[in-house]
Order: sequence, then C-alpha cells, then structure tokens
Amino acid sequence: MDPTKTTNYLIHFLEERGTSDYIGESITQLEHSLQCANFALTSGASEPTILAALLHDIGQFLPLDAAKDMQIGISGKSVGRVGHEAIGEQYLRSLGFGEKVCKLVGSHVAAKRYLTAVDEGYYDALSEASKLSLRFQGGPFQGEELESFRRDPLREEMVRLRKWDDEAKVVGIVEHTPRAAVYRGMMQRHLEDQRIC
Repeated sequence: MDPTKTTNYLIHFLEERGTSDYIGESITQLEHSLQCANFALTSGASEPTILAALLHDIGQFLPLDAAKDMQIGISGKSVGRVGHEAIGEQYLRSLGFGEKVCKLVGSHVAAKRYLTAVDEGYYDALSEASKLSLRFQGGPFQGEELESFRRDPLREEMVRLRKWDDEAKVVGIVEHTPRAAVYRGMMQRHLEDQRIC
C-alpha cells in the first residue's frame, strides 16, 4: 500500500472509529490514544515510539468478524478485546510499519504483566478496568516469562509506553491534546522509510 494512502486511511480511521467508548474508562478510545501519543511526544521519544503510543490500542477497535471479536467481560461489562495487542501488531505489520512500532504495540499488555510482577505499587495505581482485564491477560509474569521480558532490549521503552498508556485517561483535556493529524507527517515518513529498507 502507498505510504500516503495508508497514512490518510489510518488518520481517518482513528478519528472515525476511535470515538467509541474506551472500555471501562471515562474518555473515548481516540482521546486515550491521543493522550498516550502526546506523552510520548513531549517526553522526547523517538518517532517509532510516538507512533506506537498513538496506535497501541488499534486492535481494540479494528472491525473483525464476530468469531474473532471476543470481548473480555465481567458481569456483562466489557473491559476489552481478547488479544488486542497481538491483533494490532499483526495489522500494523500488514500495513508496512517497522519492527519497533509493531513490537511496542504488541508488548503493551506484556509490560503491564511485567510491572505488576516487579512493582507492588503499580497494581494499586491501575484503573479498575485495567485491574479487571489483567485477570484475563494472564496476571503478573512469573518464572521464564518474567526473565524473558527482563532480557528484552526494548524493555525500557515497553515499560515507558505502558506507563503512558496507564496515565492517558484524563477527562476534559481534549482542547489541550494534539489531534491525530499532527502525526500525519511522522507516520508517512516512517512508512516511506520502511519501503526503502
């Protein structure tokens, strides 16, 4: 797919599909994604990390057939799509995004499992929706899963993205958060660079 077309499609997709509720939270999926990307941008993160922050939850609201679209639910309340991180990672790979973007998107649930294993206070600070979904995501890492995550060269960036994800749930700051179109040039550059590699 052409980088310009892919970029235009994704920006439009985020703005159109992201207006739905962000499961169990008080903001939309779009506002959550934009807040997360803005945290990455203002922290001076690399462009692939900023794009991963923007797109980390795309697997939550991609249209999928009913058989695959299983929701994690408790007492009739959805707290997310099963495997949304892997769905998002695979989708972005299919569009031509680079390894770092895809791996960061695919690891944001693993980073939550890691942090709940190594930081006692981290679990307590999670939103109720995040605590509920953790149960269905395998709970805190143990044993080899924990050691494998510790050894990953991208561990620090995975953890940073996860923390931005956790913080990006602030109500009432729409007018202070850059819109998706701000990332258009960055996204197109990234996709063009992947075609050259």
